[in-house]
Amino acid sequence: MISINYLVENPFSKKQEINIKNWLEKTIILEGKKPGDINYIVCSDEYLLGINNTFLHHDTYTDIITFPTAIHSCIISGEIYISIDRVIDNATSHHVSFYDEFSRVFIHGILHLLGYNDHEPEEILEMRSKEDYYLNLRP
Repeated sequence: MISINYLVENPFSKKQEINIKNWLEKTIILEGKKPGDINYIVCSDEYLLGINNTFLHHDTYTDIITFPTAIHSCIISGEIYISIDRVIDNATSHHVSFYDEFSRVFIHGILHLLGYNDHEPEEILEMRSKEDYYLNLRP
């Protein structure tokens, strides 16, 4: 079950949130896996910076941090932290809508839980390709 929790004001309507959850579950199924417990936490830059410092020992702002929690490889579970401040800034700098950028970050987290990485150039290309593919399937 996918849940979205807000430590900041919820920017989505109920319908948008339901559509996002259904789309994320569909992505997992299309990748040949089963959705497990996935908890999104939408927070501020400062909150996510604290997590980045504490758990990853990085003193930098980021838009997303993903922690897999799955016990079985066929069931996708985890915690995904998203900075709404970074999403707003990235949407502006990339000249895309807030909803489009938030969708990209939502799917990016799922792709990390599915095992996709973005450290090496070829991994980044694959991640972007998957993001684009699934963004085109968004309702």
